[in-house]
Amino acid sequence: MDLGRIVIRGIVGPLFIGHGTQKLFGWFQGAGLEGTGGFFESLGLKPGKPQAAAAGAAETAGGGLLLLGALTPLAASLISGSMITAVRTAHAGKGPWVTGGGYEYNLVLLGAMAAIAQRGPGRPSVDCAVLPDLKGTKWAIAQLAAAAAGSFAATQLAPSPPEEEQAGGANGRAARLDRESAGTPA
Repeated sequence: MDLGRIVIRGIVGPLFIGHGTQKLFGWFQGAGLEGTGGFFESLGLKPGKPQAAAAGAAETAGGGLLLLGALTPLAASLISGSMITAVRTAHAGKGPWVTGGGYEYNLVLLGAMAAIAQRGPGRPSVDCAVLPDLKGTKWAIAQLAAAAAGSFAATQLAPSPPEEEQAGGANGRAARLDRESAGTPA
């Protein structure tokens, strides 16, 4: 039995399931899609609700896979992508310390995910039973690269609302509703 890796999986996995379901369903005192979507919009992650759904799904799936020790590099990448995005959008400008809203917590999780992708999930796990070679330095680097690429895609390539809606608030929404009622696609 690999106690250290089981402890990481047994703590980080369930907490990320919880973290994701806070976003998706409002469980565990979370804000749900509406509240999280609004917060994401304030960070520049637009449109907020789909961004919240994607983050919540990645965190929930990543946490579940990590807990099981299944497809561990993918689990690590899903969690790492969420943490990289959190650093880039919410924490980077606040310094390292979490007491000031900084990114130390996120970096600790990125380190843990790199380590578990490199060393593997340990025994017992799905990967050890079915895919024992799904670990190593190449997998650790690949999961971090995929996480960074996913973060970039989420923040830079996501579609934005139409310009008049971005600039016009309620007037922009009214313009969109007028287009939709006239049969013009938004």
